[in-house]
Amino acid sequence: MEQNKALISGVSGQDGAYLARLLLEKGYEVHGTVRDAQMSSFSSLQQLGIKDQITFHSMALNDFRSVLQVLSKIQPDEIYNLAGQSSVGLFL
Repeated sequence: MEQNKALISGVSGQDGAYLARLLLEKGYEVHGTVRDAQMSSFSSLQQLGIKDQITFHSMALNDFRSVLQVLSKIQPDEIYNLAGQSSVGLFL
């Protein structure tokens, strides 16, 4: 049986990290997106001890090409959108 693939946008946040842990426990191959995979701290994932079990991708949800590129590369079975602005004032 082939392993299910899940894509979680906003995987570095609290909810994304807990969802990633749940999916990993269920045997999923977990991919996560963040705005900038090189700059994210991934502290929630590190605290849960699962950072090294996730494949990370940089993706801008407001850029169709960026989203399409990641979806084409991963071809996930399931997609979870938990991305959001954590400090809205900084981005206005």
